[in-house]
Amino acid sequence: MLERILTELIKHRGKVMGLLSGLTFGIMVIKVGFWQTLFITFCLYIGYIIGKRIDDNESLKEVIERILKER
Repeated sequence: MLERILTELIKHRGKVMGLLSGLTFGIMVIKVGFWQTLFITFCLYIGYIIGKRIDDNESLKEVIERILKER
């Protein structure tokens, strides 16, 4: 039974991630407020982008230089 549930969760991982993201966002809006939640979401996004670029074998210095250069 557990294997079947895990198989379905993996098969529909995009939907599951979207559902969990929406649930988390909604709970955060209720607990801390809309603008604070947007700020936290923005910080998470920036952290994700930096982490993804580091995972793609770029150094932290290169990532920061690219971000500042784009502005």
